[in-house]
Amino acid sequence: SLKLQFLYFIVKNTFLTPINMTTEYTMDDVSKHNKPGDLWMVIDGEVYDLSKFGKFHPGGHSVLRPFAGKDASEAFFGLHRIEVLRKYKNLRIGKVKGAKPPSTETTSPTDISKVPYAEPSFFQGFRSPYWNESHVAVRQYVAEFREKELAPIAEMHEKNGTYPPIDLYKKMGQAGILAARLGPGPWMKQIKEWGIPIPGGVPAEKFDYFHEWMVHQELARLSSPAFVGGLGDGFVIGLPAIMNFAASELKSRVVKELMLGEKRICLAISEPFAGSDVANLQCTAKKSECGKYYIVNGAKKWITNGMFADYFVTAVRTGGKGMAGISMLLIPRCEGLKTTQIPVSYSACAGTSYVTYDDVKVPVENLLGRENQGFQIVMYNFNHERWEIVVQLLALMRKTYEDTIKWCTQRKAFGKSLMQQPVVRFKLAGIIARVEAIENWLENITFQMNQMPYKEMSVKLAGPIALLKYHATRCAWEIADEATQMFGGRGVTRSGMGRGIEGFLRTIKIAAIPGGSEEIMADLGVRQAMKNYPKNARL
Repeated sequence: SLKLQFLYFIVKNTFLTPINMTTEYTMDDVSKHNKPGDLWMVIDGEVYDLSKFGKFHPGGHSVLRPFAGKDASEAFFGLHRIEVLRKYKNLRIGKVKGAKPPSTETTSPTDISKVPYAEPSFFQGFRSPYWNESHVAVRQYVAEFREKELAPIAEMHEKNGTYPPIDLYKKMGQAGILAARLGPGPWMKQIKEWGIPIPGGVPAEKFDYFHEWMVHQELARLSSPAFVGGLGDGFVIGLPAIMNFAASELKSRVVKELMLGEKRICLAISEPFAGSDVANLQCTAKKSECGKYYIVNGAKKWITNGMFADYFVTAVRTGGKGMAGISMLLIPRCEGLKTTQIPVSYSACAGTSYVTYDDVKVPVENLLGRENQGFQIVMYNFNHERWEIVVQLLALMRKTYEDTIKWCTQRKAFGKSLMQQPVVRFKLAGIIARVEAIENWLENITFQMNQMPYKEMSVKLAGPIALLKYHATRCAWEIADEATQMFGGRGVTRSGMGRGIEGFLRTIKIAAIPGGSEEIMADLGVRQAMKNYPKNARL
């Protein structure tokens, strides 16, 4: 079949055929190879032999034929991403005499981008009181892991909806990336005792929230949001409840295997009956007659990573109505617990699930904290979860901006590049302004997180973080809309030049609703502000 022929062609030209980039050709040399079966082409100063590639090209021979024996750089970059050249690098047979080094050799996906505003300003040469070289080291460490272990398979999982394999979790655990996603804490010293490195070689006592920021950012830059969600969103929001509230014996049994990626975990709070209204959840846990177990009955909905989780940190009702009757249990996957995939707007690979509990027996030792005081545990991690959502969303906004400005520079319409159109520059200015405003607000809040003990953070930052999340998700929607308009049809196509834009537009609500919807965030932010409103303030 053609698919098998194409597979053989890729394997042969990627692994079996040596690349000879020392040969130089003139354009006259190239021009002699200008027909089917003998077709050369110049792209970005390099000479490609496409003589046998025509039948595998999505557009067939007819698309290649007008550029046979010519320089097709402008047309190529108007249609393809640079990664296509990296994918087919073994079709290169040489370079054009006197040509500049090609983009595939002068840039790498792990590099700090030189596109203005595509990175936090410190990483592009500006001064900062927050960032230093240790944060650069963490960024590089995670970026290299991402490109080696994640990038080659991310798009496939995103497209097919297949779950990230447990072996990949183990690699992330052994590389210290899972632990680093939890941020600074006593676990950083603990993982070193287990032989787990801290990304970038940062000393445990020096690891801060800006280092954690870099971890989330570099994972998000895969532009495969569901795949990234499948790589441990449940871990990030589920494990802190165990680390901070579980009894020592329970922690000793489960924490290490979760940190090493040997087991997976999720947080189960939302229900068909209660989303943001956590105090009204209905899933019950009643003591057995022997007093050794909680018997859990009910359902949870929209549980990220639930399809493949080994543990479920579950909010249950053990007492009366309202927040005073809620407890938290660590429930292993067991008899009576069933998970069903929920089709949501992003890929199934995140394992978003409907979870049912049918007379599930849970040892009383799996209670987290105290009975009927679980609401405080639910609230405990909300600030960090919302902060993490903003960090990842900001990374996607910057990636969207970078893709868009590159597109506007490369794409020509009506005889000139899109960048030469004033309306396009106006749209890009709006994107830059939104991104930089969010960046600076987030930097300030992150600095406060580094300086404040938890109790002070809970009092002073709950409102600002809620408002920042609300603002970031609103801006993300506007940025996605503007970027899609500039990409045109490619902005609504799930492959090719605009695939990142299409994915961003389609999945923004995954950031706007989890962790607290925009309306709840906005209201919380103002209510928190009013707690400190001076009674004598007058207009």
